[in-house]
Amino acid sequence: MELNVQQRRGFYAGDAIQRRIGEFLGGRFPDGGTAVYFAPGTESESMYRRRYPLKELPGWLNGGSEINRSLWDHEYLLAHLDIEYVNFDRPGEIYLDPERGFSLQQPVQRAVKDILFSYGIRPLHLLTGRGHHFVWQVRRESEVFQKLAGFGRLSDTLERLYENSPAPTGELVEPELGKAFAGLGLVMEYLAHQVKTVAAGECEIPVEMAAIEVGADDHGREMVSVDITEYADPLIARAVRVPFSVYLKPRQQTWKLGSEAVDSMPPIFSIPMPAGVRLGRALQMMREVGKVNRLAERSSTRIPDASEAMERLVEDYAVSRLRKFHDWFYEAEHDPADRWPETYDRTDLSEVPPCVRLILEKPNDLLLRPACAERVVRVMLALGWHPRHIGGLIRSKYEREHHEWGEQWFLCDPATRADFYARLFSGLFATGR
Repeated sequence: MELNVQQRRGFYAGDAIQRRIGEFLGGRFPDGGTAVYFAPGTESESMYRRRYPLKELPGWLNGGSEINRSLWDHEYLLAHLDIEYVNFDRPGEIYLDPERGFSLQQPVQRAVKDILFSYGIRPLHLLTGRGHHFVWQVRRESEVFQKLAGFGRLSDTLERLYENSPAPTGELVEPELGKAFAGLGLVMEYLAHQVKTVAAGECEIPVEMAAIEVGADDHGREMVSVDITEYADPLIARAVRVPFSVYLKPRQQTWKLGSEAVDSMPPIFSIPMPAGVRLGRALQMMREVGKVNRLAERSSTRIPDASEAMERLVEDYAVSRLRKFHDWFYEAEHDPADRWPETYDRTDLSEVPPCVRLILEKPNDLLLRPACAERVVRVMLALGWHPRHIGGLIRSKYEREHHEWGEQWFLCDPATRADFYARLFSGLFATGR
C-alpha cells in the first residue's frame, strides 16, 4: 500500500537517501548543489512549474513530497532523454502491469543505450513509474557547449522571457546558455530520429517522438514516447525527477485512474537502474522501501560529464540531413503579429479537412496535444506551406487571449513551442523518417 506522509518523511530522513539526492542536485544534502532550483509535487498535484531554492528542500522532504530538479544548472548544460509507455484508453495499465509496459519499451531502451554508448556517452539511467530517464551533462566552459550555442536560435519573445524571469535565487539565464539549450534541443531531435529508426521495427507498439494518439489494439491506444517535448519550452521551465524521490503521479491522477486502483498500488520510487539486475527485478525493487534504501547505500546518482563524448554526436548532427533542414527552416520568419489579421488569420480553412479546421478554430486545448499539432503540420505541408510559417500559424493561435489559455504560458514561450511542433513533425518528412 502507498506510504503516508509520516512514512515518506521517515524514508527521506535516511542518510543514504539524502546523500543520493544531494549527488543528483550536484552537491551535498542539505548544503545545496549546482541545480538552480527544485520543483516539488504533492499527493494532490504536480507542481513542476513552482520553483524553490534548494535551501527550502528539507521542508518539502519533511512533508513527504516528490522532488524534481531543474535542468537549469550553475555549472553544466544538462541533457535529458525520456522514454515512457503511454496508454490513452487505459492510463493505469503501466502501474497495474508494469512488467508488460516496461517489456514493450525494451527495444526503445536498448536503442537509446546502444546509440549513446556508440558515441561514448554513458548516461545516468533512471527508472520512473512509466519508463526510463537518461541524463548526462556538458561543462559550460567546454568546446561542445560553444558549438551547441552556435546552433541555437531564440525567438525575440524568448530572449525577453529570459531577460525578465529570474530564478528563485535571483539569477537570469545568460544568453549563451539559452542558445546552448536551444542548440541541444536540435541535437536531441537528431538523436530521437535515430532511436525511432532503430527501435520502431522491433517494437510491438508504435514509437513516436511525443505522446501521440495512435490506433487501438487489444490493450487500447498504447505507444512508446521518445519524449523530447521539454525542448519545446525554455530552460527556466523544465525539471527532471530526482532519483530516490517518491513517485506520486498515480495519486495525483486519481481522477483518471480511479481511487480503487490507486489505493491498491504499492509505493513507487524513482531509482537508478541497478547494474547487473534484470528489469523485472528492478521493477520489484522500486516498489519496496527496504530494497530502495539498500540500493541507495551502494549506488551513485552523480550525473556523468559527457563533454568530450558529445563531440562526435554534435559533429554527426552538423553534417546531417536534419541539420540542413533546420537551417532551411529558420531561414524563414514568422509574419509580424501586427500583420496576422491579413496573413495567418486569412488562411482559407475551406481547403483543410474538418478535423484540422476544428483544431484551428478551437485551439484550446486541442493545439496543445502533440497529435493535433502533428495533424495541422501534415495538412499545411500538403497545401504547400513553408514549415516555419506553419509555426507562425500555430503561434498566432497560442498568443491570442480570446482563446483563454490561462496560466498555460507561465514561464513558457508560445513562439518556441509553435516552432518546435512545426519543426519536429515536418523534419520527419524532410529526412524521410
